[in-house]
Amino acid sequence: MIEKEFRNEDPTGKAITLILFVVSLIGAGSLSVKIGLQGFPPLKMALFRSMLGILVVGGVGFYFGVSMRLRFEELPRLLLLAALQALHIITMNVGTQFTTASRSTICHTLYPIFVVLFGHFWLPGDRLSPTKLLGILAAFGGMFVALAPNLQGTGAAEHLIGDLIVTLSACLLAFRITFTKLFVQEIYPYRLLVWLLGISIPIFFVLSYIFEREKSIVWTLASSGALLYQGWVITGFCFLALTWVLRKYKASKLVVFSFLMPVSGVLFSNMFLGDALTFSLLAGTGLVATGIYLVNMQPKKAQ
Repeated sequence: MIEKEFRNEDPTGKAITLILFVVSLIGAGSLSVKIGLQGFPPLKMALFRSMLGILVVGGVGFYFGVSMRLRFEELPRLLLLAALQALHIITMNVGTQFTTASRSTICHTLYPIFVVLFGHFWLPGDRLSPTKLLGILAAFGGMFVALAPNLQGTGAAEHLIGDLIVTLSACLLAFRITFTKLFVQEIYPYRLLVWLLGISIPIFFVLSYIFEREKSIVWTLASSGALLYQGWVITGFCFLALTWVLRKYKASKLVVFSFLMPVSGVLFSNMFLGDALTFSLLAGTGLVATGIYLVNMQPKKAQ
């Protein structure tokens, strides 16, 4: 049974450890996407990713005996989440085509700030405080410092449209996270993700048929491995873990860990591609850690 009360607690040490592990895995997502795109068109890759993800989430739910039967009153909420998910991925891909990858990363990582702002208005007990705001800004500043050396053409006007579209994508992702926090209180996480992925599959199928009909798939070991990583590790395990903790803990305190994603991505690039670890990366990591501490710092209780 799902609890009826709205749970919005501060994350525990175990929850933070789990989130750090999950975020580090998601940090390798950009690397897997780059490799996957060598063999799969973007929408086809999103389609197969959702199909692989639903196998993991549905399998875990079946193992624990969770009913996947959809109640009629849940359908409008799931349709909204699926639409936000599809729009988020589409705007992310389209926007990135009109700007550089580094600028796209900067714009997309704004979504935790939107989550905190939306949570202030819509999530009970998740109000924005000066300390929390300072932590968010410190984490964002650390992410920017870590990635700043890789930025190119930051003043180029031709990238402005792409930057705005990617920022819209970040806003859509924040909406989905906020609504997921609300809906997962009454919809079991396994069932929510199974139906979210299930509804997304026909959306991506139709879009792929319309826009990628002439684009073929090149099956290689590298691209197939990258697709499996996206589907089973990120969409399966990581999204399930994030949805589960989101049901219990404060969204604004969980999303701050997303600032570690680009940093972990750079670390994976160092391990697998030999990219250098720069001073700016180390300094940025320190600022991110400071931001995480500030956001999760418990307020002192009156004696």
